[in-house]
Amino acid sequence: MSRRELREQVFKILFGVEFHSAEELDEQIALYMEELGEVRQKDSEYILNKVHSIVDHLEDLDATLNAASKNWKTTRMAKAELSILRLAAYEIKYEEDIPVSVSINEAVELAKLYGSDQGPAFVNGILSGLA
Repeated sequence: MSRRELREQVFKILFGVEFHSAEELDEQIALYMEELGEVRQKDSEYILNKVHSIVDHLEDLDATLNAASKNWKTTRMAKAELSILRLAAYEIKYEEDIPVSVSINEAVELAKLYGSDQGPAFVNGILSGLA
């Protein structure tokens, strides 16, 4: 899978996390990966490690997003945009090998596919405050 495809799979799992308890995370990931089908071991490990790391940092990521957004706290954000923002914020804060501009651009592209009509501008505006 390309980096973009991997990022999209991570987003989809993170989006699903919003609708299940933390105790169900591993079961939900296993079901998702089963549904995804045949995936190279390397790609599967990348997806799983990244999802778990993001979930482990949710409190910090949400605090970062709350500080960067004006009049929008994570508790009020649409689930798709919130999941996209968490993924991008994680990359910006913790993955130095990914340029900030790439993380922002990829987040905007995901928002075009999965967010509301205003999602891309919203995601771009908040992430620009992080950079």
